Amino acid sequence: MTLADMPAPQTPWDAGWHRDAVRQPSPNFGPRPDGAAIDLIVVHSISLPPGHYGSGAVQQLFANTLDWDAHPYFQSIRGLQVSSHFFIERGGTLWQFVDCDQRAWHAGQSSYRGRAQCNDDSIGIELEGLEGHAFEPAQYEVLASLCADIAARYPVAHVAGHEHIAPGRKQDPGCGFDWPRLQGLLAWPLARFPIETRGTPGPNR
Repeated sequence: MTLADMPAPQTPWDAGWHRDAVRQPSPNFGPRPDGAAIDLIVVHSISLPPGHYGSGAVQQLFANTLDWDAHPYFQSIRGLQVSSHFFIERGGTLWQFVDCDQRAWHAGQSSYRGRAQCNDDSIGIELEGLEGHAFEPAQYEVLASLCADIAARYPVAHVAGHEHIAPGRKQDPGCGFDWPRLQGLLAWPLARFPIETRGTPGPNR
């Protein structure tokens, strides 16, 4: 067998789309600034309505198809246009809404590692959950695998929660998220994580 006959190396990526994710493109995205270094992963949590899981409302929100009249809570976010690159359901199903080469609308006003506007150079991952509540083992496994795949394609140097890039404005994923568990699964240098997340086991550890 010659080199030309050998199969191409397997990759989890189809351009900026992950092959293992359920693909549901969102209209809520835009181009990244020229020269943006995609070096930050931002971990979020979301459930719609809050504390309700498996409703499909998160996917509908990111696709701009949510029925605002379907639940009283939706009136408080009526007209909101947001997105994330990824969403991990409680059972571990992975969804993707925005090409990772593009800018998703997940961080809002934010600042981290000396740079503002974290949407410009980050990848957002939403976990189905509620701030302060525990997350499922399957979510940690999928999250760690996804982070490793992202780092194989992009120059990831930092992983933080929404609460770390928008302190005082956002509280997710919250105290129920087990940062040491993720750190152990990834085995990355702790310097990549916010200092306050290092070494204190959460409720799932």
